[in-house]
Amino acid sequence: MPKNKNLKSILIIGSGPIVIGQACEFDYSGTQALRSLREDGVETILINSNPATIMTDPSMADHVYLRPLTTRSIVEILKKHPGIDAVLPTMGGQTALNLCIEADEKGIWQDFGVKLIGVDIDAINICEDREKFKQLMGKIGVPVAPAKTVTSYLQGKEVAQEFGFPLVIRASFTLGGGGAGFVHRQEDFEEMLTYGLEASPIHEVLIDKALLGWKEYELELLRDRNDNVVIICTIENMDPMGIHTGDSITVAPAMTLSDTAFQRMRDLAIKMMRSIGDFAGGCNVQFAVSPDEKEEIYAIEINPRVSRSSALASKATGYPIAKVATKLAMGYNLDELENQITKTTSALFEPSLDYVIVKIPRWNFDKFEGSERTLGLQMKSVGEVMGIGRSFQEALHKATQSLEIKRNGLGADGKGYTKYDEIIDKLTHASWDRVFVIYDAIQAGIPLSRIHDITKIDMWFLKQYEELFALEIEISKYNINTLPKDIFLEAKQKGFADRQIAFMLKCLESEVYNKREELGINRVYKLVDTCAAEFKAETPYYYSTFEAEIETADGKKYVSNESISSDKKKIVVLGSGPNRIGQGIEFDYSCVHGVLAAAECGYETVMINCNPETVSTDFDIADKLYFEPVFWEHIYDIIRHENPEGVIVQLGGQTALKLAEKLDRYGIKIMGTSFKALDLAEDRGSFSRLLQDNDIPYPEFGTAENAEEALALADELDFPILVRPSYVLGGQGMKIVINKQELEETVVDLLRKIPNNKLLLDHYLDGAIEAEADAICDGEDVYIIGIMEHIEPCGIHSGDSNALLPPFTLGDLVMQQIKDHTRKIAVALNTVGLINIQFAIKDEQVYIIEANPRASRTVPFIAKAYKEPYVNYATKVMLGEKKLKDFNFNPQLEGYAIKQPVFSFNKFHKVNKQLGPEMKSTGESILFIDSLKDDAFYDLYSRRKMYLSK
Repeated sequence: MPKNKNLKSILIIGSGPIVIGQACEFDYSGTQALRSLREDGVETILINSNPATIMTDPSMADHVYLRPLTTRSIVEILKKHPGIDAVLPTMGGQTALNLCIEADEKGIWQDFGVKLIGVDIDAINICEDREKFKQLMGKIGVPVAPAKTVTSYLQGKEVAQEFGFPLVIRASFTLGGGGAGFVHRQEDFEEMLTYGLEASPIHEVLIDKALLGWKEYELELLRDRNDNVVIICTIENMDPMGIHTGDSITVAPAMTLSDTAFQRMRDLAIKMMRSIGDFAGGCNVQFAVSPDEKEEIYAIEINPRVSRSSALASKATGYPIAKVATKLAMGYNLDELENQITKTTSALFEPSLDYVIVKIPRWNFDKFEGSERTLGLQMKSVGEVMGIGRSFQEALHKATQSLEIKRNGLGADGKGYTKYDEIIDKLTHASWDRVFVIYDAIQAGIPLSRIHDITKIDMWFLKQYEELFALEIEISKYNINTLPKDIFLEAKQKGFADRQIAFMLKCLESEVYNKREELGINRVYKLVDTCAAEFKAETPYYYSTFEAEIETADGKKYVSNESISSDKKKIVVLGSGPNRIGQGIEFDYSCVHGVLAAAECGYETVMINCNPETVSTDFDIADKLYFEPVFWEHIYDIIRHENPEGVIVQLGGQTALKLAEKLDRYGIKIMGTSFKALDLAEDRGSFSRLLQDNDIPYPEFGTAENAEEALALADELDFPILVRPSYVLGGQGMKIVINKQELEETVVDLLRKIPNNKLLLDHYLDGAIEAEADAICDGEDVYIIGIMEHIEPCGIHSGDSNALLPPFTLGDLVMQQIKDHTRKIAVALNTVGLINIQFAIKDEQVYIIEANPRASRTVPFIAKAYKEPYVNYATKVMLGEKKLKDFNFNPQLEGYAIKQPVFSFNKFHKVNKQLGPEMKSTGESILFIDSLKDDAFYDLYSRRKMYLSK
């Protein structure tokens, strides 16, 4: 039992739908917390409205409530479970903390005799209320930037007059820097002040003197009730102050901090953490450091909860912060807990790393037309990747290769900027692609001193870039046959991909790979062991690197590889990489279930992924985790090393699917649906022939490779026409056009963004109803797991539509057509596993829009609505372990479930908020209703008319 024996039943508040600023890192933390409580035999009750996550899986908690995150829902749960002793609000981000405060203000916790654990209300208020935080820091002697809190427009103007510009405005009680921004000029001040006051739930902002050019650091700490404090990780932001940490490129451990400054920062952090009242758990502290030799330190903020950085720090160090924080909240002390890595020492230790990690955010500005693309105090990224290497350069390259933005790493791919003015402008106005632009600037001959003056990025980082470029110049002097082995090895040790080296040597990637093999320059795998090898690590969590050969006294040469491949039968699951719009946490949910199902079938499971926010990269989900880019070269080396029975690609979204062709070409077995079938579904021409052969109707269509072909096709198809590129996810680049001029502009623009793409032009069925079905097929039989009807009409991307399960207006004739078409298509495509099919319904006729023989965005939603583990079943079908007839399907749903999209438009002032065929939502929630008379459904349905053009 836990140290506090009175805690037998605990309520956990989740973070709700994914929005910019609060993503699946809280799902990861919440999942760890639930597992941690269960270890101690505590009854767990969870409230969270997000259906796409592992956290809300029925297996995670004793009672899962997929309910709106409101005090009303809290009261209903507390009435239903009078035995709840405590609430843990620190795992659900700002949403959970704000809800906890609201429930406290309404006296709900007091009424039901529920105590708060992990944090107290005073600690939250001190940390979130900018004025209280400033006063506390003054009291304990921790320096902060000159600042004043204001609650009115007039007060704000007086402070601006006193401080002078530039200023920073920060709204109280917001997440992801909501309502924050720099003000450089008097004329921008009024707009930013009004925006900040409106964004804060208590209409309060802090105005402080801007620390422009100062360096930014974060410390992740844990504290127990005995006031033991450990610092788990020191994270340095490569970007200076002024860019939100969620949008910054960050590095761990800190690279440019002197030892004396680190000790001072450490002491300040511990002092801060011990001053915020009755608090046991995880905490994140942010500091600004002056870039001169004085290294003055100012405290920026402290978050009394696990944060976005906690997930990153957990993956960077292998120390499960949320899991341990939960134990501390229950009353354990750090010295009583087991170190999860060594299994022999205690949790009262500070990890020490013999590797470097680099985190790079992933943005989706292409989804927000008209948005301001520069970066600042308000977070705009939708996901992130992490690279692990033996050096900063190697980790930086691996992180850039993980982003999936058609870059092969830094430079050496012909895609950089070359115009001086453009480069200077992108450096001056911090751009999302600045990680690449710095390299371009060095390549263009711009001196490091000039780059430093503009960006204020520390000279140490810039010199690392300069070394990489110097190596590129050196390699370019050779060809594939003359490149010396030592230079080749150095390039690989610094993270250059085979593709980049091929670009420098003007040869093929395969030639570089073969030459590397011939010279014995092979990847080796190292454990993420957190103890810098002082103690034996037990966790099978690996990253790759390259090492020079070691020669023993007897002349034997070898390289040290810490990943020993067993002779058990294995399955590799390819993860979905960074979160982005169109491919979010729902694919991580599928990957985790795929891993667990394969383990149930007796396979050793191998997970490959690079997303630090998610459950799939937790070190104890798969038997082996390779924290590596989902990038061909890395995957191929892991597969050759592990020699699996096969690879599962249909659970990791488009990321994994895109690699199917290469896997097939290299003779690696794809479990479930074959590459040929996957490709057939993507190739619109072949797919339409398949529909024709099966007498299944589809909208008239054609394909075009240039604007001329598209215009000729328009005469046959009739407007409106839906234009879309092949092989994309989330409706990327899709547009409905109504005349030839619009068509020409769209085609030219698309082919500029996605060169050599085959465009699909469909006659758009105006005013049609849209529906979709998810099914499992074992090659012979088909089981439809769910049919959903969209409330919005055809033409709004399915990810942005409110969808009802089961359908609410479709008659028997239409439903029968949907079922027949689904079965026919699944079998005709030789599907083995999951398939998602989308339909347009007009005049009682059901047309096929598209079919995707893979896990879809909606599978977790259906699984939660019907309380059935569909991904588990589908994986067992893919592995050939089971047939559909072996399962006892028993879906349970009273009334209806609505999938409601959630948008993050508030992060982008001037963005076009109109919905269309390109997906824009960042997350979703689930709402259960008893009948169609429910007010929530009526509101949604009445808004449908907005989208109907006729």
